[in-house]
Amino acid sequence: MSEKNHDAKRTARQRLAVEREKQKASERRRRTLIVAASVVCVLGLATVIGVLAANAGKSGSGSGPVAAPSGALGKDGLAIPVGQDGAKSTLTVWEDFRCPACKAFEAAYRPTLHELTGAGKLRIEYHLVRLIDGNLGGTGSLRAANAAACAQDAGKFPAYHDVLYDNQPEETDDAFADNGKLIELAGKVNGLDTPAFQKCVKDGVHDSWVGKSNKAFQAGGYSGTPTVLLDGKNIIEDRSMTPAKLKQTVEAASRG
Repeated sequence: MSEKNHDAKRTARQRLAVEREKQKASERRRRTLIVAASVVCVLGLATVIGVLAANAGKSGSGSGPVAAPSGALGKDGLAIPVGQDGAKSTLTVWEDFRCPACKAFEAAYRPTLHELTGAGKLRIEYHLVRLIDGNLGGTGSLRAANAAACAQDAGKFPAYHDVLYDNQPEETDDAFADNGKLIELAGKVNGLDTPAFQKCVKDGVHDSWVGKSNKAFQAGGYSGTPTVLLDGKNIIEDRSMTPAKLKQTVEAASRG
């Protein structure tokens, strides 16, 4: 082998090594972002209960009849399903649309989740809660969750779910408390901004359902959002978990 060819191959190996290190660093940054942001969303259970008790009876508490959105599944109809029923793996997600850690999870995992649900290998069950409302005050978590449930009634939940995270305000900015803002964002989803959707959002049709989901979250003993369970195992607590590892695990289950 000529010295020139030898040098070229050595240079190629060096470039490959550099790229692999960049990829590893990128994965580490994504995991760190999710873990660091989770600290913001974590609340001690006693604190959550205390705040909600203090806010009991205030406007936006969702004290009307419980109306589950169309197609909701599970105990008390609290889960909004995305993906095919026959999928061998189930991802259970407890989330708050005001929570920055939930947005960080979305940023890291969304392409993989879309791929796996689209291929029929994974079903996701979304549970909507309002931790940030209790932590910082306001009703943005509730209003956004109600609007997302209204989108589920219209068969547009996955797209609207993504739009909400793509347009999430700063955690301290309760912009989602404005129904007008939520209706405006519906315009980004083809066919969602209809009179029926607007009425559902403005009337708070699913407010009590969101409240019931929030109580189920508390009763489950979960400490913060997002709480993400793959077939019952909390993947947020798994420091080795990456989108690639999640995909590998789900595909192995699908083959098995």
